Amino acid sequence: MAEENAKPVNSLGFTLQEYQGGKSTLCDGCGHNMITAQIIQAAWESGVEPHMVSKISGIGCSSKTTAYFMGKSWGFNTLHGRAAAVATGAALANRKLLNVLVSGDGDSLSIGTAHFVHLIRRNVPMVYIIADNGVYGLTKGQFSATSDIGSALKHGAVNDIPPIDPCSLAIELGCGFVARSYAGNGKQLKTILRAAIAYQGLAVIDVLSPCVTFNNHETSTRSYRAVSEKALSVHDLDFVMAHESHPVDIPPGESREIDFPDGSSLTLRAIAEDYDPTDRTKAFAAIHDSRKTGTILTGLLYHQPGAPTVHDLVRTIDEPLISLDGARTKPSRKALDEINAEFLAG
Repeated sequence: MAEENAKPVNSLGFTLQEYQGGKSTLCDGCGHNMITAQIIQAAWESGVEPHMVSKISGIGCSSKTTAYFMGKSWGFNTLHGRAAAVATGAALANRKLLNVLVSGDGDSLSIGTAHFVHLIRRNVPMVYIIADNGVYGLTKGQFSATSDIGSALKHGAVNDIPPIDPCSLAIELGCGFVARSYAGNGKQLKTILRAAIAYQGLAVIDVLSPCVTFNNHETSTRSYRAVSEKALSVHDLDFVMAHESHPVDIPPGESREIDFPDGSSLTLRAIAEDYDPTDRTKAFAAIHDSRKTGTILTGLLYHQPGAPTVHDLVRTIDEPLISLDGARTKPSRKALDEINAEFLAG
């Protein structure tokens, strides 16, 4: 009887409950809670070791999310717009960690835009989740940098400033993994998250996450109803880890398999005609065309692995910096003289 009631475990022998965190204090029905649920599920299914995860966030409703998953991992709630900078430091200090950054549209694309841009340029390995609700939910619902033209607030103000599209921006700057999902589409979001966890580099995921308090009314373009009606998946997704041996039945001619460096793969069952996530020009065109038709493309929009990461660029060592003693970190007098001589010569 005890075996029958035993909770299922993953490849590490952990139950799903061991990937949970504190109780959410967000509004009931908040899309951010749905994102949390899929992070927990994806990490559990992927066999992520919680103690080898760093969770970084900034300020805002979205940034509270890191308290609600993997309670036994490392967490840092930073300043508004500065999560990317702190996460870069964590990645450089210990390249063995899985870095998960949860931010918001205001946190990433208003005050934090400069850090977001340079994070992409440096290709800092991490899963970067933007919980995108189109408003500043923590400060009573003002428009954010991603608010659509024509979207109206509850008190009637209409936005007439063009939005920043985080996916277009990420692709333009060379990010090799760019995806968009919807908090209400758990299956798609979980699959994208699992692929992002396996990706070796920066994975940017823009998740449309309606704010039930300030942006879920009839005149909003980011309400649950509006997003559900406009979201168009460019493909169905099924992710297979390298250690998972179960076969995937895919009809011939209707799929595209993307391989990851760790041996895992992402299988795409195409819905949109001729959509190729490895074609940068077509990815741009598809995103821009969707705006003209009033639809929102979701799925893996662009994938181009193999670019050097920040570790390759600055030649970080495999060993965590905290494990190095003074004898290995303090340069000798001779070494300092040689460095100074190089600067003087230059």
